[in-house]
Amino acid sequence: MPQTDVLSPEEVRALAGWMDGQGLPGGPVEDVAPIAGGTQNLMVSFRRGGRAYVLRSGPRHRRARSNDVLRREMRVLAALAGTAVPHPELIAACPDETVLPGAVFYLMEPVDGFNATLELPEPHATRPALRHEMGLAMADALAALGSVDHEAVGLADFGRPQGFLERQVPRWLAELDSYAGHEGYPGPDIPGVPAVAEWLARHVPQRWTPGILHGDYHLANVLFSREDAAVAAIVDWEMCTIGDPLLDLGWLLATWPATRPMLGWTGLATAGDLATEEEIVARYAARSGRDTSAIAWYAVLACFKLGIVLEGTHARACAGKAPRPIGDRLHAATVSLFEQALDRIARA
Repeated sequence: MPQTDVLSPEEVRALAGWMDGQGLPGGPVEDVAPIAGGTQNLMVSFRRGGRAYVLRSGPRHRRARSNDVLRREMRVLAALAGTAVPHPELIAACPDETVLPGAVFYLMEPVDGFNATLELPEPHATRPALRHEMGLAMADALAALGSVDHEAVGLADFGRPQGFLERQVPRWLAELDSYAGHEGYPGPDIPGVPAVAEWLARHVPQRWTPGILHGDYHLANVLFSREDAAVAAIVDWEMCTIGDPLLDLGWLLATWPATRPMLGWTGLATAGDLATEEEIVARYAARSGRDTSAIAWYAVLACFKLGIVLEGTHARACAGKAPRPIGDRLHAATVSLFEQALDRIARA
């Protein structure tokens, strides 16, 4: 078995034995290599028996819910099989924590695509019309996800859509309050939190149709085709649930780099010729049939929720549990997201 810094020899042997039990092609595990990206989870590519695989598992320093989150991802990817949603195809899942000690994992097909926040290859780099279409393709992929009947694909009990929107503000204010438990965290220095929370609570949409919610839908969480503008796969399903799919559209708008920088992204984010927010919303509405008249509310909620999520890393950094430069950078992003929320409220 190969010696690798990605998987130990013992882990490679255990993986091979488990794959044999799944009836997958045998032989030596070869070409083991880490997959770079923004995720904190373990992502490893390898080959065995003439077939390529990607293994996804929780981070080496797992949090309390890491395995439960991965089990939910396995279930979602299995449910999406055969749908029009572009996603990594699930090959086999191991919800058992005893194969790789303490960690669940799954195997998926490699995706022939690229992360447009890290690179912009040809022909995309020199074709403005293609870059413009990429944002609209993200709307298309999102419309396909929102069109899946979650009950028909076995996800009826995957979330609690009843009262989903009403729960968001108190749920995330409680999350923000919980950061006080990190020693050294001075508290949230985030102008606008009370005003944004109050506005959201007063303007909750009353009518919406439940569906699958990716939960973190932005440019860095899709892979694009290397040949055209299509989305090859939506990735990183760890925040997926059943809720209001329009929050995914709001999340896309809140993070769309056409009018604002986001987390140091390069590639498409800095290349220009991107679709406008208005074009993305119109495309989504046309493809999904959903009412987007309250999309400003969803974009504000996305700023509110994402800002609080990012502030959590800042709090952990203050306690020495994450690199301080990353914590400071994400705190600045949080402040920017709340500034954006206030601006959207003023224009609503």
